Amino acid sequence: MRHTVLVMATLAIYAVSAADAWCRTDTQAPPPVRPDQRPPAEPGMIPLTVAEIKRLFSAATTRTSSLEHTAHWSAWRRRHQACARWFHRRAHLATAYTQLS
Repeated sequence: MRHTVLVMATLAIYAVSAADAWCRTDTQAPPPVRPDQRPPAEPGMIPLTVAEIKRLFSAATTRTSSLEHTAHWSAWRRRHQACARWFHRRAHLATAYTQLS
């Protein structure tokens, strides 16, 4: 029972940290408004998620991986997810435009 309570408390701390960091770490480009719009030069990064904060905290508190490598990988992943999200939204616009035609 004690282990369950500790895990739930830890996840609550991660969730509060993610909610607190949401505005400061959300640097995504504005969503597309036309299906033929060119992608932005810099897609930005998605905000920190609970899972990402858990990975970063784990890397900072253990000796198994390099913190610099984990931070670099985290930034790359968040940038890639922002780019994928932008293209996903543009694809939905294209689908909506073809359904209206």
